[in-house]
Amino acid sequence: MSEAVIVGTGITRFGRLPGRTVRTMADEAARQALADAGVGVDDVQGVYFGNAVGGLVTGQEMIRGQVALRDLGLGNVPLVNVENACATGSSAFHLAVTAIKAGQVDLVLVVGSEKLTHDDRNVSFEALRTGADLERLVELEEDLYGPGGAPGSGSFFMDVYADMAKRYAERSGATPADFADVVVKSRDHAALNPIAQFRDRTTRDEVSQSRRISGDLTLPMCSPIGDGAAALVIASAERAARLGADGVRVLAAALASGLSEQEDPTLTAVRAAYETAGLGAADLDLVEVHDAAAPAELIMYEDLGLCAVGDGPKLLANGDTRLGGRVPVNVSGGLISRGHPVGATGCAQLVELSDQIRGRAGDRQVAGARIGMAENGGGFLRRTAAAVHLTILGR
Repeated sequence: MSEAVIVGTGITRFGRLPGRTVRTMADEAARQALADAGVGVDDVQGVYFGNAVGGLVTGQEMIRGQVALRDLGLGNVPLVNVENACATGSSAFHLAVTAIKAGQVDLVLVVGSEKLTHDDRNVSFEALRTGADLERLVELEEDLYGPGGAPGSGSFFMDVYADMAKRYAERSGATPADFADVVVKSRDHAALNPIAQFRDRTTRDEVSQSRRISGDLTLPMCSPIGDGAAALVIASAERAARLGADGVRVLAAALASGLSEQEDPTLTAVRAAYETAGLGAADLDLVEVHDAAAPAELIMYEDLGLCAVGDGPKLLANGDTRLGGRVPVNVSGGLISRGHPVGATGCAQLVELSDQIRGRAGDRQVAGARIGMAENGGGFLRRTAAAVHLTILGR
């Protein structure tokens, strides 16, 4: 079984990008990744294309990847379109790694691209809402809002995260000030990331006094609507060696679904990733987590084993997860500051880890970074994610 190695990365600017399309962003990120790997389109043996909501936001269905990449000159290589809620990009990556390890191909391209902004913001919100079980939506809404399922904020997933924040606060003692401090750290990191959607630093008071969205969540605590694309070139270890690539090894790629109500899929994927890599939380030099809302970062500290259960706020307050701390988290700015164009997010996390491990992250470089983990979740079933992907990359 061959080992998978990331040999090239590419990423566009993230944000509200008028005039940009799924096609133009995907093309830009793909060309960057190919150039970074030192390969041409003729070298690519397969493509895995991630896009989550294009059918609902832009109207393009069924052949999104073929449409987005048709000007790249790839020829007739196999192309697989991947859709798995906010875990779309990492799921595309998972399929690519599986193909490499199975020996079916030795060099593939993974692209995640999303045009989430729309002139009518309700189109974007409704598209995201389909990441829940619509046939049981009344049941879900009664869980969130009580008998009768009274309307919430208008952003279903932010209502979900507000409910998660409330339950987390009850068991950990976390406060809205802690959630605000996650945003402050996130913006400090994003200020150093030239592709981030929000690069202005902020303060706890500014975050706390911003417009309330749902429960304890204010606007800066919520990931924004935005556009963007990210891409990776992945090769077998043998092909990477022939290229003389400055590669990053895929030590683990674990995908779990939320079909079982007996265990949170995040914990399933975390355990599988650590076991596959033969590593533990103490071995990680940096982490990217799926902070679709600020409280999720604190919850992930505990789920990933970065601290004891209930100690998430303490880990944050100690500065351990800041750049320069023991285990920096979301040095990219994370979803709430770098941005969250959902189909691109999983790939963007892996671009960040790869660039950090290759020592080329500029002002936000984590000193001595050799092993990184990314957690990417998507969708919602009852009280757990519908899909979760955990990746460990390293030298």
